[in-house]
Amino acid sequence: MTFDQLIQNLKNQIYHPVYLLHGDESYYIDVISDYIEGHTLTDTEKEFNQTILYGKDVDAPTIVSYAKRYPMMANYQVLIIKEAQEIKDLEALTAYVQQPLSSTLLVICHKYSKVDKRKSLAKAVDKQGVLFESPRIYDNKIPGWIETFVKKRNYSISLKASFMLTEFLGTDLSKITNEITKLIINIPENTEIDEHLVEKYIGISKDFNVFELQKALGAKNVFRANQIISYFASNPRENPLVKLIPILFSFFSKVLLYQHLRDKSKNNAASVLAVHPFFLQDYQTTAHNYSPVKVKSVIGILHEYDMKSKGVDNVSASDGELMKEMIFRILN
Repeated sequence: MTFDQLIQNLKNQIYHPVYLLHGDESYYIDVISDYIEGHTLTDTEKEFNQTILYGKDVDAPTIVSYAKRYPMMANYQVLIIKEAQEIKDLEALTAYVQQPLSSTLLVICHKYSKVDKRKSLAKAVDKQGVLFESPRIYDNKIPGWIETFVKKRNYSISLKASFMLTEFLGTDLSKITNEITKLIINIPENTEIDEHLVEKYIGISKDFNVFELQKALGAKNVFRANQIISYFASNPRENPLVKLIPILFSFFSKVLLYQHLRDKSKNNAASVLAVHPFFLQDYQTTAHNYSPVKVKSVIGILHEYDMKSKGVDNVSASDGELMKEMIFRILN
């Protein structure tokens, strides 16, 4: 069952006695459990029939004792187990799951890791209820995910804006949705979210960001690269070196991969590099301006400054000083 199917079933009041929500991405687990918590029972019914327990505080027998209770003046009772990955005897729930109480909605939220589907609990849940896996979304899929997210809310977003959000917020879907939600409450429906709106409502500079730095470095635009890095150096808390280096490392690693491709056609290169075809030009420009030997040198420089940012062979240099020195060496 997909996320959309699961949510639609809940909206249609199609319930299952057990939900085991697991996986590396916590966002979908939170959305599903929050929906069940907020919509299954009325406010009056919740007083006697909704219980939230935390994995660090309970064990399997305790959960079963709650699950076997009958609802009071309601059709269902809702029992939500948060942080279930901390329950040491989680597998001991298998016996209950094999014969669950139909009037109980047992929701097990197992975050940040997958359950073993070969074990008895997962098999029992798959047979009697809903076994939902929430996998982590890879970096290159985040812009597309953002586009879908805003489209469902009757908005659109430019490619540059979606990539700015990805670079600034990373792969944390909860953080991304929070920031987008803050933005869209300030603009009318059917508006296209562009870099100007992102700058105005989220605070990400449309001119001074990692995306623009990559373009400047790739084009060997010394003035522009130094302009951006000076801005970063003056705002080190918002643009820490430890956040900048992995992005540049990924960029130049893909440039090196592009240089060694036999088939450099647009579609094949974009697929192999796992980037949107729209942005392939930046990789092509960089590959033209930097030899493979130089790209390898740049990757080495990035590794060196990653270590320096963590205090290795660096006694007193600030993030800003290290940034400027690193960019100088990349460009020369």
